Amino acid sequence: MSQTKRRADMLVVAPHPFFTPRGTPFSVYYRTLVLAEAGVQIDLLTYHPGQDVDIPGVRIVRIPRIGFLEPVPVGPSVKKLFLDVFVLFWTIGMLIRHRYGLVHAHEESVFWCRALKPFFRFRLIYDMHSSLPQQLENFGFTKSKILIGIFRFLEDSCLKAADAVITICPDLRDYALQQGVPEDKHFLIENSIFDDVRLAASPSAPVAVDSDAEDVVFSADIPTMVYAGTFEKYQGIDRVIKAFAQITDRHKQARLVLAGGTPEQVAAMKAVAADAGLSDQCVFTGRVSKTTALRLNREADALLSPRIDGTNTPLKVYEQLASGKPLIATRIWSHTQVLDDDYCFLVEPTPDSIAEGMCAVLDNPEEAGRRASNARALYDQKYARPIYETKIRALLSAVGFRDATPMTHTPEEGQAEAVSSRPE
Repeated sequence: MSQTKRRADMLVVAPHPFFTPRGTPFSVYYRTLVLAEAGVQIDLLTYHPGQDVDIPGVRIVRIPRIGFLEPVPVGPSVKKLFLDVFVLFWTIGMLIRHRYGLVHAHEESVFWCRALKPFFRFRLIYDMHSSLPQQLENFGFTKSKILIGIFRFLEDSCLKAADAVITICPDLRDYALQQGVPEDKHFLIENSIFDDVRLAASPSAPVAVDSDAEDVVFSADIPTMVYAGTFEKYQGIDRVIKAFAQITDRHKQARLVLAGGTPEQVAAMKAVAADAGLSDQCVFTGRVSKTTALRLNREADALLSPRIDGTNTPLKVYEQLASGKPLIATRIWSHTQVLDDDYCFLVEPTPDSIAEGMCAVLDNPEEAGRRASNARALYDQKYARPIYETKIRALLSAVGFRDATPMTHTPEEGQAEAVSSRPE
């Protein structure tokens, strides 16, 4: 289809550096991928930083680059506030030019999309990755009760005004329903699929990925535990390292592989490992591609999700369930709304308890294998791709999109339109 004849059905507004390998951009990618596979033509509006992706039927539109606002941090920030002003104006320009029937608003973009809805008469999908007023507190952005109250009021208004609301975990589902979202307008769609991310040949802004992971060789003689994810403070990476230090006398050949993190975060955790005398047994790969992360998970002897707080279930938990490998996860609501002791080894978010979980896996391979098999069965039953696709079809039906095409598990051939542009 030529660029001049192309007409998009949906505007996706993603106020993030897209695509970058972290939680919400992954969610945006998979939502957009499966919507496009269902036959929806999509324009995706996002920040300037990030890599273009190769999804047929998707055109990426980026606001101009504002160098002094990069890099864009995780969570609420003044930088994001300034960038969102530009995204707001680009949203208005695109709505004037294209008159989309559907708008899919991720996170805070729902605020201005909700305000624009009566003027442009589109149907609004609110993708609620988290509670925005809760984020302000969790990331230490503000303690102002007035500001948090304003965000709560806006969020509640958006929940009621949206034609469909997507939540990503039972905790958010319960919150949305308590706020008055009708059950027939609510869709719990977990971030539970993890196909390879198809990047376009010409990225608008390269994302550094460390190649050290290619040097990680697995051996039956070296029990290896793997964590693959971000290195934000709430992930508890320092506690994992301290826990691992407690088991190395008993398991002298054991190795800990930590994949992810910015160079600064990796340097800080390397210092923790050095202080514990673990420089030779802790392997830091830096950021890795999705393909590499999945390889590390498949070949590990045990996987880790050491998060120390939070209420949203991490995307990586679904990858870990599907891996067929034993999982050690902290006993916090973020995990226990999905996991219990039949599927993993739940531990308290302390070094001592994490160390006990590590020993339980390494010392009891039969029990570890039983729980890993249970976890894989749970994934296949509740979270696998066909289930995700069924939920997307139900969402499209609820918002009146009747032209959905049958989905397949094999990516379509051809090239997506992946360009940086401005609304004219």
